[in-house]
Amino acid sequence: MVRRHLLYAVSVALSLTLLAESPASAKPLMVPEGNRNKVQPKIPGASVKRTKQTKSTFDRKYEKIRDLLKRDEKLRGKIVAVAETYGIDPLHIVGALVGEHTYNVDAYDRLQAYYVKAVSYAAGGIDFRYDGEDVDEFIQREAFSECAELTGSFEVWSCREAVWNETFRNRTVDGKRFPDDRFSAVFFQPYYAGQTFGLGQLNPLTALKLTDLVNEVSGYKKLSHQRGDDVYKAIMNPDITLAYVAAALRNSIDVYGDIAGFDISENPGITATLYNVGSPDVRAKALARTNRSRKAKGLRPRYPQENYYGWLVNDKLEELKELF
Repeated sequence: MVRRHLLYAVSVALSLTLLAESPASAKPLMVPEGNRNKVQPKIPGASVKRTKQTKSTFDRKYEKIRDLLKRDEKLRGKIVAVAETYGIDPLHIVGALVGEHTYNVDAYDRLQAYYVKAVSYAAGGIDFRYDGEDVDEFIQREAFSECAELTGSFEVWSCREAVWNETFRNRTVDGKRFPDDRFSAVFFQPYYAGQTFGLGQLNPLTALKLTDLVNEVSGYKKLSHQRGDDVYKAIMNPDITLAYVAAALRNSIDVYGDIAGFDISENPGITATLYNVGSPDVRAKALARTNRSRKAKGLRPRYPQENYYGWLVNDKLEELKELF
């Protein structure tokens, strides 16, 4: 119960920074179980190509992660425990894992393989940089000064990500050309740009955003962009990464309630979608703006919708429920 109270305290603190975008005192609308789309939205070509290259299929990849969860009682126990700690249904965590291992990478056959892989990545000497510029130097640029006034890892790194998109992405600044790619892919993935890692398939920037919440609720030490090896240890070690997965899902539920006015706690397909696409705060604000406009026109609110990834989770939900 102490951990649960800590979680709520952190969630309230985060919510206070977002109230300007919130639908005031309105009670969040419950998003029921199930898909809003009758057919699965289009799967991105990159995911299709990656699966074909491994001579697999989405069905086989789904079955592999489902079977790992079904077979490994220890893993299911870890999922239930961390879900309780973060006040969410374990199916949200299961949905995130199923989506990632169906459309991103194949699951390993045994949980132990993830621990072994974690050791190989945590050998030290991992730096976050692009074209010779360390990210610590990069964020000292004047463009990021507004972020220095913020507190909290989620707020600070979300601000830095926004500055990247607005000022640097696909632009030439001070004579240096920056790629048209995500902040996380350019600076935070030194091994394979654009990929994520571990059981939860987290990227390092997401872990940095959530480190305050995970520190408060689970007690794991705070991560720093100056210690890339610690960041990779967190996202590769199954015990730690499950806390970050749960924190990401908890955060999505909170910001969608606070900002967009929707309670998504009973729809694992929506939380899985947000886990897949990232930046739930930005997307919640966009949905809130859309619905303010619709309300002014006398239209009903637009509900959050699942993407191809979340659609699969909702479609398989009854089967996944049987795991618990």
